[in-house]
Amino acid sequence: MNHKSLLLEGLSDAIGFIGGALLGYWIGRLLNLDIFADGYGNSAIAGIVLVGLGGGLGLQLARRWRKRQKADEER
Repeated sequence: MNHKSLLLEGLSDAIGFIGGALLGYWIGRLLNLDIFADGYGNSAIAGIVLVGLGGGLGLQLARRWRKRQKADEER
């Protein structure tokens, strides 16, 4: 792998993860789940889970996008 492809991999992973986590955060806010609430009540835990799931899904989408781009280049 060259430096350009490593940079693209890192940036796309970071953008996918952060984008997904932010989407999970805002969905939680719409559902009135506050991850920053005092203590670890049910709503805080549910909000944290949404942020984690969103980050993981965003990361997987970024990796699938890269895989599709690589397959298109090989054609």
